[in-house]
Amino acid sequence: MLKEHELRLCGVMNATLIKPNGDVHEFEEKNLILNEGFDFICNALASPSGRPNIMKYIAVGNDSTTAAPTQEGLLGQIGIKEATYAHAGGTKSFTLTTTFEAGEASGAIKEAGVTNNSAGNESSTFLDRLTFGVINKELNDVLTVTFTFTFA
Repeated sequence: MLKEHELRLCGVMNATLIKPNGDVHEFEEKNLILNEGFDFICNALASPSGRPNIMKYIAVGNDSTTAAPTQEGLLGQIGIKEATYAHAGGTKSFTLTTTFEAGEASGAIKEAGVTNNSAGNESSTFLDRLTFGVINKELNDVLTVTFTFTFA
């Protein structure tokens, strides 16, 4: 049972795939906060110097290896895009949302995560990573991805 003085961060990814013919497919999966994600949170809150860049990119990839806390990003990144941040004052959650348009990040998407650098894995810190059943994003499909993070 969660005690009043404990802090938890939970994340969920929602994805909506829209086909050119108007068909809509919805996906929802819980994510895993990575060890480096917790380090990021600590440094963002209290580091007196060297504060990290904000988490503002969503990356997707094609690797289905189960997410583990020690991983440092996606294992098969195929797309990354800046996300829009939203938070309502007085609440304990925030969202990051982006849309991969037709021609962007096409392929068999099996993993996703939030990062602080548009380069992706090479020089980024990833907050989280999750894997899921394949989302087949064809060249003309549009995929909107929203991560919701909630503190408890």
